[in-house]
Amino acid sequence: MTEFALQASNVFKHYEEGAQRIDVLKDINLSVSPGEMVAIIGASGSGKSTLLHILGLLDLPTSGSIKVGGHSTDGLNEAARSRLRNRTLGFVYQFHHLLPEFSAIDNVAMPLIVRRETRRSARKQAVQVLDQVGLSERKTHFPGQLSGGERQRVALARALVARPACVLADEPTGNLDRHTAHQMFDLLKRVNADSGMAFIIVTHDPELAALADRRLNMDSGRLVDVT
Repeated sequence: MTEFALQASNVFKHYEEGAQRIDVLKDINLSVSPGEMVAIIGASGSGKSTLLHILGLLDLPTSGSIKVGGHSTDGLNEAARSRLRNRTLGFVYQFHHLLPEFSAIDNVAMPLIVRRETRRSARKQAVQVLDQVGLSERKTHFPGQLSGGERQRVALARALVARPACVLADEPTGNLDRHTAHQMFDLLKRVNADSGMAFIIVTHDPELAALADRRLNMDSGRLVDVT
């Protein structure tokens, strides 16, 4: 068993704007165990989204290292990073980013098809995960036929289908009404408990953050444990 689902060590990120250097992340150290849910809170512009992009292998740190599922990302080219991202990470965003021309099943199956599993096998696994998130009766519907909460459940199923080491969620309830957001809170916690997958959730919502095993505050590019 891998000790940590995801690990960041001494991560810095800065940007150059002309002669000015902007330090966004400052010596980030984070270790998340399998099955752990971590919430990251903080003001807009504090570096939360930048950190999530780096943890998700969508951006490179200026310095420092990232390990996912025990695999080091040091020195990987973009193709190798993409393969590792597909196999070890799942993503849920504020906006669902579903493909409107595909059914719920095929949207969920997409990560498996990308890794060249057969369409039949990918769709079978997609159905199982859609059942897990309570959409067994909506699996053949297209995004335009689903409510906002249902579309976000499809997005969660898509993140889960590859059985990643860690799911990264960026404001997953930010586009939902209060009642639907509460339902999504409960689902995230249940899936986290049942699956044994790690979850890292960036959120402005204190109720969602309170569900986490650990809360971290991003303040001027630094992570501070608040629990």
